[in-house]
Formats: sequence, structure tokens, C-alpha cells
Amino acid sequence: MKTKTNNIAVFIDRDGTVTVEGGYINDPNRLTLLPRSARAIRLLNKNGIKAILATNQAGIARGYFDEPTLKKTLERLNLLLAVEGAYLDGIYYCPHHPTAGKPPFRKKCSCRKPLPGMLTKAKKDFNLDLSRCFVIGDKSSDVSLARVVNAKAIIVKTGYGEGEIELNGSKKISADFIADDLLDAVEWIINGIK
Repeated sequence: MKTKTNNIAVFIDRDGTVTVEGGYINDPNRLTLLPRSARAIRLLNKNGIKAILATNQAGIARGYFDEPTLKKTLERLNLLLAVEGAYLDGIYYCPHHPTAGKPPFRKKCSCRKPLPGMLTKAKKDFNLDLSRCFVIGDKSSDVSLARVVNAKAIIVKTGYGEGEIELNGSKKISADFIADDLLDAVEWIINGIK
């Protein structure tokens, strides 16, 4: 199966998708995995599909936390996953905001979702075919990101997902699949690839 999946990745949003939505996480100890998230990522690992985190972290631009704090928070995420036998193949984050904060973080960039900068960097780093990849998140911006790179879009009902679906309606969101949580999304992906 590895040959069939070697240029496929699942791009996963962090807050509300892998971890409990907690606003701007300015203390690594506030980061908590959602139930079944590690199991979902472990299933990707087992099937030879790259699990890549792609997350907007405008709290840096807004001054709520700094990059060293974000890096410690991401280390905690890796540790929590490792305890459950799962790992991320890559982590990409956008620290920018177009109108908040000060340079160098206050700027219009190409990496803030739904813009594709994080995914195009991962494409180069991992030799991916983005049209065979998936984007999973809890916001319509995650669906828009998938559309920009011609990937499949999945919205989860965790985090802001349920509210996004209620507010916009599932047809307007136009995801390829609406999942209860990350594991439900990953199982849908695996079943579709087989």
C-alpha cells in the first residue's frame, strides 16, 4: 500500500480538529488532544499516508504568544501523540495576520489559510501530488484551502465545525465529506483509497 500512497498527504488543522479548541493557546500545558485524534493519526501512519499539520497561528502576530511558545506547544502536541503511538510527518504554521500586530508578522502572506503557501511548501518538501491529498479542518477556510489546491475537503463537527455547518449549511460549505471527528474523516479517506 505504501507505493499507492507515497505522494498523498492529509493536511490537518490543529485547533478544533486534532486538539480541543482553546482560543489562543499561550501556554503549552493548555493543549489537549481531542478524543480519537491520536488514533486517527496512527491510522494514517499505519497506512503510509503522510499526516501533516497545517495551522494558522495569528496569535503570534497579535502578540498573544511568541514563536518559542508556539514551538513548545507543538513539542507538547508531538509528545501527546507519541504517547499514543502516533506521529506527524510535518508541521507547518502561519504566524502572520494581514492587519494585526507589527512586522514581520503583520503582513499579507501566501501561507495564511485559505491561501496555499503551507501546502505548496509541503508539496516541495514531500514530493506530493496535491490533487491526491486531503485537507481536514473545522472551518470553511479549510475547505477553501482544499479547493485552491484541488485537494479533497473534509470538515469535522468538532471545534467550530458544527457551528460552521449550522451557520452556512452543508451545501454552501461544499466539503467532500462532513465527519463527526478526525477519526471519522480518516476512516473515510482510507476506505476511499482502498
